Amino acid sequence: MSDLVDVAELRAWLEEGYASSVRTAYLILGNRLDAEDAVQESFLRAWKFRDSLSSDSSFKPWLYRVVVNTCNSKLRKEIPHRVRRSHEDELTSVAAIDDPMGRVALSNDVMTALKDLPTHLRIVIVLRYYADLSERDIATAIGRQPGTVKSRLSDARARLAAHPALQYDTTGETDARQERHS
Repeated sequence: MSDLVDVAELRAWLEEGYASSVRTAYLILGNRLDAEDAVQESFLRAWKFRDSLSSDSSFKPWLYRVVVNTCNSKLRKEIPHRVRRSHEDELTSVAAIDDPMGRVALSNDVMTALKDLPTHLRIVIVLRYYADLSERDIATAIGRQPGTVKSRLSDARARLAAHPALQYDTTGETDARQERHS
């Protein structure tokens, strides 16, 4: 009976967190295959050490901590030895089915801006806006103080706002994004 409970618990974990974990890992790593490998490894680690999750801790930030740590390991050890990003590997391939078309249309520009952020800033943006974690949960996920998260989010937002891929002509004459995609 215990094995059936374990299988049901693992199934619940996968249903709750797999898709969003793959999107998060993809946005950190920039490559779908690396993201899938990282998430698979993360779920195996999380499952192996599930007893270390205290009863008063939240599952979601704890899982994202494992995912972020696994992604950071890949960035340090494996990925530098090969091409990190592939042009044919687009965010649309990991976008949620219910994403509005407008979000998908902007994905290439957002990905360009995200990949230009330093990793520590990209991670907090991805966890905040794609994984929908609170600042406190992000702090748990990355092992930093909430003040550090606020500071990193502020810095990342400022860099994204100034990034050329996300600059649009507000005069109505020309949209830079339309010119790039024409």
